[in-house]
Amino acid sequence: MTAKAQPDEDAEQRGRLGRRLKATREYLGLSQQQVSERTGIVRSAVSDIERGVRKVDTMELKKLARLYRLSASYFLDDDEAADAGEHALAGLPRTGRQLSEGDRIEVERFIQYLHARRAAESEEGSAVPEEPAGAGPAA
Repeated sequence: MTAKAQPDEDAEQRGRLGRRLKATREYLGLSQQQVSERTGIVRSAVSDIERGVRKVDTMELKKLARLYRLSASYFLDDDEAADAGEHALAGLPRTGRQLSEGDRIEVERFIQYLHARRAAESEEGSAVPEEPAGAGPAA
C-alpha cells in the first residue's frame, strides 16, 4: 500500500463510521446535544465524528456504542452494508446462557420470522423499505 493510499483509506473508514453513528443516532431520535450530555463527548466532537473529519478514540466509541446499545464491532465493520442484528446475534451465545428455555425458544422463533420476512421481501422486490443499516433494535 502506498503512503498516499493510507490517508484515503483512513478517510473512507472515518466516513463509514460517522455515517453509521449518525444513522443510529437519528434512528433513536437523539440530537447531537443529547448524545453529548449522555456520553460526556462535546457536541462539536460528535458532529465532527459523524462527518468523518475527526477520529474517534476507543473510549468515545465505547461510550457511543453503549448509549446506542450496539456493539462497537458493528460500527467498525468494513462492510458498508453491515447489519447490527448480525453483530448482536454474534454475542447471543454468551448472553443466551442467561435466558430461560422459553426465552431461547422465543428468540429462535423471532429469528425464523426475520429470515422468512427477508425471503418474502426478496421475492416481492422488497417493497418494504429497510431501516438504515443496522440502526434498528440490537436485541
